[in-house]
Amino acid sequence: MKFSLEWLKYFLDTDAGVADIAAALNRIGHEVEGIEDPADRLAGFRVAKVLTADKHPDADKLQVLTVDTGEGDPLQVVCGAPNARAGMKGVLGLPGAVVPANGMELRKSAIRGVESNGMMCSVRELELGEEHDGIIELPEDAPVGQTFADYHDASPVFDVAITPNRPDCMGVQGIARDLAAAGLGTFKPVEVTAMEGEGEGACPVEIRTDDPEGCPAFYGRVIRGVDNTKPSPEWMQRRLIAAGQRPISALVDATNYLMLAFGRPAHVYDLAKLSGPVVARRAKNGERVEALNEKTYTLDDTMTVIADDNDVHDIAGIMGGEHSGATAATTDVLLEIAYFDPERIGVTGRKLGLASDARTRFERGVDPAFLDDGLAILTSLILKTCGGKPTEIVRAGTPPTDARAVAFDPRLTSRLGGVDVAQDEQRAILEALDFQVGDDWQVTCPLRRHDIEGPADLVEEVVRIHGLDHVESVALPRVEGVARPTASPLQKQERKLRRAAAARGLNEAVTWSFLPTADAEHFADGAQLWVLDNPISEDMKAMRPSLVPGLLSAAKRNADRGADGSRLFEIGRRYFRGKDGASDEKPTLGVVLAGNKTSRGWANGKAQGFDAYDAKGEAVALLEAAGAPVANLMVMGEAGDQFHPGQSATLRLGPKNVLARFGALHPKTLKAFDVDGPVMAVEIFLDSIPAKKGAGFARAHYAPPALQSLTRDFAFLVPADLAAGDLVKAVRGADKKAIVSARVFDVFEGQGVPEGKKSVAVEVTLQPGEKSFTDAEIKAISDKVVASAGKQGAELRG
Repeated sequence: MKFSLEWLKYFLDTDAGVADIAAALNRIGHEVEGIEDPADRLAGFRVAKVLTADKHPDADKLQVLTVDTGEGDPLQVVCGAPNARAGMKGVLGLPGAVVPANGMELRKSAIRGVESNGMMCSVRELELGEEHDGIIELPEDAPVGQTFADYHDASPVFDVAITPNRPDCMGVQGIARDLAAAGLGTFKPVEVTAMEGEGEGACPVEIRTDDPEGCPAFYGRVIRGVDNTKPSPEWMQRRLIAAGQRPISALVDATNYLMLAFGRPAHVYDLAKLSGPVVARRAKNGERVEALNEKTYTLDDTMTVIADDNDVHDIAGIMGGEHSGATAATTDVLLEIAYFDPERIGVTGRKLGLASDARTRFERGVDPAFLDDGLAILTSLILKTCGGKPTEIVRAGTPPTDARAVAFDPRLTSRLGGVDVAQDEQRAILEALDFQVGDDWQVTCPLRRHDIEGPADLVEEVVRIHGLDHVESVALPRVEGVARPTASPLQKQERKLRRAAAARGLNEAVTWSFLPTADAEHFADGAQLWVLDNPISEDMKAMRPSLVPGLLSAAKRNADRGADGSRLFEIGRRYFRGKDGASDEKPTLGVVLAGNKTSRGWANGKAQGFDAYDAKGEAVALLEAAGAPVANLMVMGEAGDQFHPGQSATLRLGPKNVLARFGALHPKTLKAFDVDGPVMAVEIFLDSIPAKKGAGFARAHYAPPALQSLTRDFAFLVPADLAAGDLVKAVRGADKKAIVSARVFDVFEGQGVPEGKKSVAVEVTLQPGEKSFTDAEIKAISDKVVASAGKQGAELRG
C-alpha cells in the first residue's frame, strides 16, 4: 500500500520526518518496503516563463521559444506544443534532467538546425497525469526560477506491507491512527457532516438486498445534476498518483479516494443505464457480466451480484460492470456503499480468478460501522467536485453491530509478549486504538478490528505499539554438556534416503502439496480426498494423495524445455481423510524416470529408455537404504490403475503389507497429464516399513566366515507364467542355515524346452559353519532345493 507524507499528515498532526515515520511503522509491525521521493525524479525541472514564441524556420508545427529561467540569460528552446505562447508559465527541463516518463536524459541539441536548451514538459512526461496535448500551464503567481519539485510540493511516498489481519490499515486513516497511538503525533479524525437530501426528496430508485448472507447491508442514494466532464481536484489527483492510481474522472476518482483514504470501497452507477430496482442478490447459474477490466465472467449461484431488472451491473465487492459505469455524459448517479461477507468475496474472487483493490479489502473485512460516514464523505466529495443535489439515503439490511468483548488480564503481556508494560500504558495504548477498556479490564473491540479474537491478540496490540524492538532476545534453555541428538527415527531415515537416492543419480524435486482436483482424483485409488475450503487457487485445491503427479508435472516441464531425460525423486507426505474425517498424512518417497536412460552414442547406438526393471531396481535399492528386509520381499501385482498392468508390481512383506509399487505408468495416466511415454514411477510407503528391533548403542562386531563359501547351479523347467522371484524364494527357504543367497543367472525359452515351459537357472551359495560340507551334506542340501522348487511346479532339467 502506497501513500504520500502529505496525505498521511491530513490525518496525523506530526512534525516527524520521513526517517522517523518509517522507523515507527516498522516498529509497530507495518513493514516499510520502500520510500520514494518524487523530488528526486523532478530534479532539473524548474518553473520558467515563455518570453517570446516564434515560428520555426524549417518546421510548420514547431516554435522557437525564449524562456526565462530566473537566473542568467534567457534560454532558447524548440517546442512542438500547440499551447506554447509568449507570456505563459510552464515547466522547463534543463540539460542533464531525466524525463520521468521515459528515462530520456535531456541535453543541448539542434532540432531542424535550431539549437534547443532543454524541453518544456507536459503532464504525462512528468508522470503527473495523462494529459499530453500540450505543455503544463502554471498560474500567473508561479515563481519563475523555483524548482518544480518545491513548487509542486512533491511529497515522499511510503510503500508499506499491510499484513492480512489488519484490514483497518488498508486506508491512510488507519495508518495514521496506529502512528498516533505509538506516540508519533496526534490523530485527526475527519469531521463527517450528514449529507441529507437537499430538496431532491426521496431516492427514486428502489434499493434492497435479497441476499442477506452475502450482502447484509446495502446503502445508496442518487445525486442529480453532476458534471463529470471536469477533472478531479489537483490535490486529489496528486494523492491518487502517489498511491499508484491513475486519475480517471471526477466521479471515479472520488470513489478511489474514499477507498484508499478510509479503506472503504464504493461504487458509482450511471442512473440512466439502470432499469428498475437495484438489488443485491445471488447470481443465476450461467449469468454473465462484462467487468470494468473489459473481460466477461460467467457466474454461478454462490456469488453475490448487484443487478437491476435487466442486467448484472456489479460482481459484488470485487469489480463493477462496464455497462453501467459513469462517463463524461453522466448527469445523474446512484451511489452504492455496502457490507459484503468476507468469506463469500474470497470464494468468488478465487473462482473467477479476479483480483482487485476492492476484493483485497472486502475479503479481509471492512468496517461495518462506516457505512453512513462513508456515504456522507463520498457524497461530499462528489458535490464539491461535480456539483449536483443528493436525495435521501436508502438503507437496506443491517450491518453487523455486535462488538466483540474480551476479558483481558494485563499480566499476560509480560508472560506472552516477553516485555513488561505498565498497566496504565497498556490501557492508554488500547484506548488510543479505539478499544473501550472497563475498570475490570473487559475490553470491547471496535467493529473494524475483525482480527481480535482473544486476549493474546490484545497482547500483540500492546506489544507492537509499545515497540517490538523493546522485546529482548533471550536464548532458549539448553542442557549443559554435549548436545543430544534431536532427529527422530523418521527424520534419520529420510536423510539416509536422500543421500542414497542422490548417490544413485536421482535429482531431488520439491513439488506442491496441492493438486488440481482432477489430478488428485486420478491417483486417489478410491480414498477420500482432502479438499481445501480456502485454497491459494482453484488449480491447487486438493491435497495430494500421491507424489507421482507432482513429479510427472516436473518431468513434463523438463521435457518441454529440451531435457532428454529426468530422474527425479521426492520425499514428502501424502494426504487423505481418515475414517473419522480427520486428516491423515503418510510419509512417502516418490521416483519418476522419464525420457532417455542413456543418450545415443557410438558405443550403444540408439538412445535407450527406462523400463520396469529400472523402476524395480530403484525401489529395491531405496527400500534397502530405508532398512526394509528386502530379502523377504514378495513381488505381487495390483500396483494400481495408474500403472500398466503388464509392466508393474508391488513389493510386499506378506500378502497385505505393501511397502512399494513400481513400474510403467498406464497410457491413460500419461494422456491425462499430457506426458509422452514411456514413464516409470516408484512409490515407497515409508510408514509401512517395519521398525528395526531395539539394538545396543554399538554395532555388532564384524566376523567374516572362517571357511570359504561354495556355489551350486540348478537349471529348472518351470511353468512359463511362474515368477522367477517365487522360485528364488522357494530355493532360499530350502535350507535357511546353509543357503545364504540365491540368484537367477539365466532364463531360456525355445528349442529343447517344452511348450508352456521355460528354463530358469539359479546359482545357490552355500556357507559352511565350523567345518566344511561333506559330499553327502551337499547332496542332502541339493535334494532339499529340488524338493522345495518342485512345490512351485519346477523340475530339475536332465
